[in-house]
Amino acid sequence: MPKRQPKKTFFWIATALVAAASVLLWWLGLPILYAYLIGINAVTVVLYGYDKRQAIVGGSRIPEVILHLTALLGGSPGALLAQTVFRHKTRKFKFRAVFVGILFVQLSAAFAYWYFVVRVA
Repeated sequence: MPKRQPKKTFFWIATALVAAASVLLWWLGLPILYAYLIGINAVTVVLYGYDKRQAIVGGSRIPEVILHLTALLGGSPGALLAQTVFRHKTRKFKFRAVFVGILFVQLSAAFAYWYFVVRVA
């Protein structure tokens, strides 16, 4: 019997959901960047909600690396919303520290883009 690999499984599930949501929103007329950002944030909220539900009922959980990866790839607003709404992953210091690091990297990149590309033009 093959060994279960939840990281791979949830990675591919998240990837498929983001792709499907993004393509659908793009097909409905949104620019591809907006479609992707809405898709990744919606999937991030769903993943957090599912993980919270699994934590309550004692089922198999989503690996933290997958939650961080969705936040890193653009889903940090959705992750922040889900953490607040579901009150999930708010007391784990290590998880919060990595999440704050992701937010810092994203805000730094956005500022650098604005400062070096948009402001100069």
